[in-house]
Amino acid sequence: MKAVLYYRGALSSCNYDCPYCPFSKTKDSKETLEKDRQQLLAFMDWVRVQGAAGHRLSIFFNPYGEALVHRWYREAMMELSHLEHVEKVAVQTNLSAKLDWTEQLERSKAAFWVTYHPGQTSEVQFLSQCMKLYRNGLAFSVGSVGIRSAFGAISRLRGELPPDVYLWVNAFKDRKAYYTLDEIDYLTSIDPYFQLNVPDYDSLGAHCGAGENVFYVQGPGIVKRCYSDRKVIGHLYRDGLEGLSSERPCGMKKCGCYIGYIHMPGLAMNDVYGSSLLERIPAGYAR
Repeated sequence: MKAVLYYRGALSSCNYDCPYCPFSKTKDSKETLEKDRQQLLAFMDWVRVQGAAGHRLSIFFNPYGEALVHRWYREAMMELSHLEHVEKVAVQTNLSAKLDWTEQLERSKAAFWVTYHPGQTSEVQFLSQCMKLYRNGLAFSVGSVGIRSAFGAISRLRGELPPDVYLWVNAFKDRKAYYTLDEIDYLTSIDPYFQLNVPDYDSLGAHCGAGENVFYVQGPGIVKRCYSDRKVIGHLYRDGLEGLSSERPCGMKKCGCYIGYIHMPGLAMNDVYGSSLLERIPAGYAR
């Protein structure tokens, strides 16, 4: 079976404190961090033996916080990138951690979804980190939340990044009808695919890979169909992929987050992103 696994452990803290982000509102105790480490070790034990069962896996780490400041996530990415049955390992990161370890990645399999947070790091420091990935030949996209106060920083970033690095803008959706038409045009001039992210797509009853070949795994092994659907569909370590997989039409009225709607085949997002759907790199930007 070919499957995508989104993994989120007990980690719920970040080294940044962006006002619009829930990840920045907590500080994990030593006990919570150890729990997160043990959960990831158990997940890695499960992944290692899946090749013998004929499974091909793509894994995306999207914790409630910053993963790469913790050694166990870096070690997991390095190992996963070298496993034959793992087709891709990607991570959502603010890129604040040291990057010397990335030299040990299998470059053809590792990818980074990099988020820029103006005010949390300097543009010079952030660009320096991005260029380390770029010079090392690692796949990555860069993006930021499109709040008005960040427009200038996002525009400057686009001007400084190499043209073959895709910069995405996440539409700010905490307020309805946040953007004027002129603002949408402006952000589209920076991110040519911005308008794909602006709508909340009608999804109730729609076919989606979530729960069929895309699974959202929580630290203890609990599996949900989708990151925003609270219904538990099973347990990874008890049921396995075959026991979990079933065609499950969406039960949510709307889907407005990239990691959700990209798995709705009716939207044909594969036509835009090709083999780099997880790390959000449009086909025309692939290096």
